[in-house]
Amino acid sequence: MSTPKRDIYLLSPKEHSPETIAVAFAKTSRSPESFREIAAGLSDEQSAKFHEKWVVGYGHASVAEHAVLHLAIENASRLAMESIESNRLGSYTEKSTRYQKWDTDAFYTPGELDGHALRDEYTATCRMLFETYAAALEPVHGTVQTSSPRKDSETDAAWDRRIRSQYVDVCRFLLPASALANVGVTANGRVLENAIRKWRSSPLAEVREIGNTVKEVAQAEIPTLVKYAEPVEYLIETPQDIAKLGFGELGKRQSNDWLELVDYDKDGEQRVLASALYRFGGMSYSEALGAVRSAPQLGPIADALLSRLGRHDIPLRELEYTSYTFDLVMDQGAYAEFKRHRMMTQTPQLLTGALGYVVPKRMAQAGLEGEYCRAMDAAAALWEKLAAWNPHAAQYALPNGFNRRVLASFNLREAFAFCQLRSAPGAHFSIRKVAERVAQEIRRVHPLLAKYMPMPDESWQDVEEQFFI
Repeated sequence: MSTPKRDIYLLSPKEHSPETIAVAFAKTSRSPESFREIAAGLSDEQSAKFHEKWVVGYGHASVAEHAVLHLAIENASRLAMESIESNRLGSYTEKSTRYQKWDTDAFYTPGELDGHALRDEYTATCRMLFETYAAALEPVHGTVQTSSPRKDSETDAAWDRRIRSQYVDVCRFLLPASALANVGVTANGRVLENAIRKWRSSPLAEVREIGNTVKEVAQAEIPTLVKYAEPVEYLIETPQDIAKLGFGELGKRQSNDWLELVDYDKDGEQRVLASALYRFGGMSYSEALGAVRSAPQLGPIADALLSRLGRHDIPLRELEYTSYTFDLVMDQGAYAEFKRHRMMTQTPQLLTGALGYVVPKRMAQAGLEGEYCRAMDAAAALWEKLAAWNPHAAQYALPNGFNRRVLASFNLREAFAFCQLRSAPGAHFSIRKVAERVAQEIRRVHPLLAKYMPMPDESWQDVEEQFFI
């Protein structure tokens, strides 16, 4: 008998439903047939019965990971995007506030305000914020043109494309969390079921509505796999129970510093190096750790592990054996970028007006500091009224310039990815400041390994001085 020939091919969603593809992959564990043969013998009805029995009945949820959907979600608020994009294993591409401009009516009015006395003030304040944003674009554009003049032979259109993010980056601080956006979502059935459960358990009516609609849309393709995606009492009741305990005051700032490294592994560098010796050697981990601790110099081990790391290379997984926890305060615009790093564990507080707002320097250079601050102060005043009634819905009124607190824990491997990407020259200056300070702290406590993290010469203080008042 000849050796079977290797074969690699697609099970196309053009030919099979997502649920059928998931069953075809699941059945290979007990069937000698090829994937093509398994799929050809399945109907949608048979696939639904399989999932009802094995995924739902016996809890073999990993099977659902082979059913993949691509969702287009349009005209959801930027606040809702935080919930939509919170699932670690999904993939998301969102309308950018850096490269697109918003129309003055492109904001969401939450259903919670229907019939409420503050609804008209909310609408007027959001419209004012968008009008201030629109009016600021040209003056700020002018200041950027002065600092970044047109190059020889560069057309007006090419010039604008080159500097667009620079002036839109500044004006976007005025866009409130109610601003509407679109997002493309790719997720497998297992992730999507969990996401729908979370969305339908949200304290925000908008997110609950999105969860209901996504379930309806998804059932057209994977009817069995999201059939039981219901609201979760645990997710609904737990925040309320913790809030009733009365510990702490929402939004009260405990420190004047905006970043604190609150925890890290003191022997983290030794653990990373020991894990590298373990991976490429034959000793136990205890022996490897002992060898590291008794080594006269750790530099050669670190050099062997990281010195060949190229600009676009991903460090080995052994860097995941040490981690850091940061308590951060950043503006909401920066948080919108920060939240995309889903390999972190992030715990954001509600967006509030209590931590104040930042003032971008280019807004002042354009002669708009007064208008900017008046708009932000009006948003803060509205937030205070709304928060006394509903702190969740009150978030919609606050622009990107307002500060937000988030606790984040991540390993050294993710630190390399975050710090390098978000400190790049093209990154928004708000998140550059965060990335550069995170890198500085990691270099302070783990200099042996962090020195291999390529960072720009610019410091976070440089960013602060150049871009903020």
